[in-house]
Amino acid sequence: MLSLEPQFLLSLGVALFLAIVFLQSGLDKIFDFSGNVAYLTELFANAPVALPVAPLLACLAFFETAAGALSAAGAVALVFTGGTTLAYWGAILSGASLLMVLFGQRLAKAYGDAAVIAPYFLVSCLGIHLLGN
Repeated sequence: MLSLEPQFLLSLGVALFLAIVFLQSGLDKIFDFSGNVAYLTELFANAPVALPVAPLLACLAFFETAAGALSAAGAVALVFTGGTTLAYWGAILSGASLLMVLFGQRLAKAYGDAAVIAPYFLVSCLGIHLLGN
């Protein structure tokens, strides 16, 4: 169902973008779990509440990897069947993952890092809008 229609191309671009971003991020958290726990433990050392870093990181890694996998499968489905369901759910999980990261960064007072999340979140929102129709 490959098409040159703008909606198709935008949908495919968003699905591929989210697949790349979230598969890389989620798999990095899985394969370098101890390094990520050490970094985040230090980042949250001055947070106003004590956080169980390892379980929260595992949850985030699951969401990010699932978002990336669904987005990748959704891109394939878009090309071969025109179906948008998998990519749509990938975009939803991507947005949820980004909100988790944003919350953690704001809690850690890493405001500069938190600001970087906005464009990624907008791409997720665009994906939800395009793929949910």
